[in-house]
Amino acid sequence: MSVEAEKAVLGTFLECPYLLKETILTETHFSDPKHRKLFAAMKRIAQQGDEPDIVTLSTTEDVADFGGLSYLNEVSAFANETKFDQYEALVLDEWKEREKRRILVVAAQENWDIDKITTALTRLNEGRVTDHHDISDLLQEVAEAPWTPTERKMGTPSGINELDKMLNGFNDGDSIILAARPSMGKTDFMIHFAKSAGWHGYLPIVFSLEMAADKIRDRLIGSIGGFNRMKLRNPYHDLSERQKSMWIEVIGKASETRMQIFDGAGQSIADIRSKIRKAVNRFPDRKPVVFIDYLTLIRPERYYGGNMHLQVTEISRAIKETAKEFSCPIVTLAQLSRDVEKRSDKRPLMSDIRESGSIEQDADVIIFLYRDSYYNAEADPRVAEVIVAKNRNGGVGTVRVSYNRNTGVIEDLRS
Repeated sequence: MSVEAEKAVLGTFLECPYLLKETILTETHFSDPKHRKLFAAMKRIAQQGDEPDIVTLSTTEDVADFGGLSYLNEVSAFANETKFDQYEALVLDEWKEREKRRILVVAAQENWDIDKITTALTRLNEGRVTDHHDISDLLQEVAEAPWTPTERKMGTPSGINELDKMLNGFNDGDSIILAARPSMGKTDFMIHFAKSAGWHGYLPIVFSLEMAADKIRDRLIGSIGGFNRMKLRNPYHDLSERQKSMWIEVIGKASETRMQIFDGAGQSIADIRSKIRKAVNRFPDRKPVVFIDYLTLIRPERYYGGNMHLQVTEISRAIKETAKEFSCPIVTLAQLSRDVEKRSDKRPLMSDIRESGSIEQDADVIIFLYRDSYYNAEADPRVAEVIVAKNRNGGVGTVRVSYNRNTGVIEDLRS
C-alpha cells in the first residue's frame, strides 16, 4: 500500500506541480529510493522556476535514477488530484510506522531505558503536530493590545451593512448556512454576497450543483445592471436602448468580481476541496470565499444505507473542516422543511432545516431568508428579512433589506 500511495502522490505532483509548494512531505518520507530521488529532483526543478513534468525530468535528469521513462509514465498514471490529501496522509502514516519500528530496533540494540524510548516516540508524534499552540505564545501576541492602536479586523463584507455590523462580515474558518423555503431568493443573496466579496478583493468560488453556470452569469449581470432577468433570455430584442448603453460597463463590473463557477452535478467535498485548491493557486493574491448551492446536493463519500441524516452529518462536518483548512468562510445554501408552512408565523426556526441536528451543531452562523409578501398579498413585495438565528461569535437578530426578485438587486433598506 505504501508504494502505491507514494506513486499516487508523485504522479499527482507531475500533473499538478503547484502542490509541491503546499505539501508537508519531504524526501525522507518516501520508502522507495527511486521515489526519494524523484521527489528531490522535482523539488529542485520547481525551485528553479520550471515545471517538473516528465519532459523536463527526462531532459535535465538521469531518468535511470527514477526507474526509467517507462516508470515515470507508470507513476504519472496514478495521478489523482481529488484524492491527494488522502494519499499524502497515507505516505505520512507509513513513514511514521517505519520510524516507530526503527526506534524500537535501535532501542533494543542499545538497551535504551523506557524514558528514552518514550521521549523518542513522543518526538516522532510531535513532528506531525501542526495545530499545537502554547497559550504563553498566544498571550504574548496580545499582551500590548490595549495600548497598541490597530485597525478593527473585519471579515468578508456581505454587501449588507447592518448584517456586517452584526456578524463582523463572513469570518475565516466559519461555516455559514443560508437557508430558506423555495422562491425566497437564496441564489440571489448568494450572488450578492459573492459579488461583494469579489469587489472587495476576495476570490468568490461558487459551486452551483443545481443551476448552470450561464444562469449564474445572467443573474449576476441582472443584479449589477438592474435588468429584469426575463430580458436576458434575448438581450438583443428585449433590452431598451438605455440598458444596451449600460451593457459594456455592467459586463466590466461583473468581470471585476473574478467569480469562479463550478457547475458540475453530484460533486463531493473531495471534489470541492480539489477545485478550491486549484482556484487559490491560480489567484494567489486573493483570499477565497466559497459558496455552495446547495447542501443536500453534495455527494457524500459513503452511502450509509440511504440514511440521509448520516449523509448530511458527514457533509456538514466536512464543510466546517474545509473552511478551517483553507482559512476561509464557506456559505452553504440549504432547504427548509415544509413544517414552516404549517405555522401561522412562517418565519423559519433552526429546527426547520432539513436534517437539522448536525447542521445546527457544526455551523458558526445560520441565516434565514423570509419574505412576508410570499404569504401575505398585502405585505411590501420589495422587503426581505435576513434573520440571523445563530451567531457563534456575536448577537442574533433580523435585518430588513430591499430586494427586487425580478432583477436580483439587493440594497440596504433606506429609513
